[in-house]
Amino acid sequence: MATWAKIERPIKDGTIVSMQAPQIVSASRSTDIPAFYADWFFDRLQKGYSAWTNPFNGIKSYVSYENTRFIVFWSKNPRPLLQHLDYLKERHIGCYIQYTLNDYEKEKLERNVRPLSERVETFKLLVDKLGKGSVIWRFDPMILTDDISVDDLLEKVLNLGDQLKDYTEKLVFSYADILSYRKVKANLEKNHIPYHEWNEEQMEEFARRLCEMNREQGWNFQLATCGEKIDVSKYGILHNRCIDGDLIARLAWDDKELMEFMKVKIEDVPAPTLFGDPELPEEAILLPHNHYFISRHRKDQGQRPFCECMASKDIGEYNTCPHLCEYCYANTTKQLALQNWEHHQKNNFSDTITGK
Repeated sequence: MATWAKIERPIKDGTIVSMQAPQIVSASRSTDIPAFYADWFFDRLQKGYSAWTNPFNGIKSYVSYENTRFIVFWSKNPRPLLQHLDYLKERHIGCYIQYTLNDYEKEKLERNVRPLSERVETFKLLVDKLGKGSVIWRFDPMILTDDISVDDLLEKVLNLGDQLKDYTEKLVFSYADILSYRKVKANLEKNHIPYHEWNEEQMEEFARRLCEMNREQGWNFQLATCGEKIDVSKYGILHNRCIDGDLIARLAWDDKELMEFMKVKIEDVPAPTLFGDPELPEEAILLPHNHYFISRHRKDQGQRPFCECMASKDIGEYNTCPHLCEYCYANTTKQLALQNWEHHQKNNFSDTITGK
């Protein structure tokens, strides 16, 4: 796990406090900041810091944005980001979006997300603004129930994939591992969702058929699983890096400060000679204007065993997402999430998401 630089800075009442000062921010695995807290986040970005409460020990900690060079957003409705992206550009802060675009409308597993057609439109608007590589499609999680089979899931992916084929490079998915997540299991049972656990045979079948669909439909997405133990690389499916050092370097390679922090060296592609084009190292990743770099991605040891993310500082809080999805891992109860949302609305420019 990264140990970010610590700096001493004043908060609103003038008290000097110690703050973590990360270069890479995750916003957020814990809640949907773009959908519900975008105004709060960008206000805090301008003010220079925010606070969060550690869910394990209840201690309030502070995060400074003084050194922040890149943000990874996670959302099921990132449309509110559109009005703020120019500010990031002014601040020379890069970003990409992990956009969870599922289709559980018929089954009502995501009751408070926007209509599917609107979410697809949002995806395209964000790509027009940020570029194709900066918006990643997630269908996450893949849930099996009495009413949703492997065939049904593949049909849902087919419908969305045909709409997104010219707008993203990657499709990330995960198999709902319900028994391993106490909150997910409790929420599904409380909401009377007749879920099924995936078995390895079903996982293999889904992976194989998804790979065939990707090829036959001409999507050519890079397929990747998120946090999965099963190895389906024989179908061309990778273990994903949601906080991806190589993608960050591709998108922000001209940010010398960030590249220095990430220990990424940008090289010039040698000019051709009489003997032909120069040979580049096998691990070389090409960049615009005849540049390249060698991957320096390093896994964050603080994450789950099968998570390939690099280190970032997540600035969200659990029990704050009003999407209220039936399978949610981030809300203990819908009631608690709504209570915190109401607290936020009463004090929506507090240093914390909850306004407490």
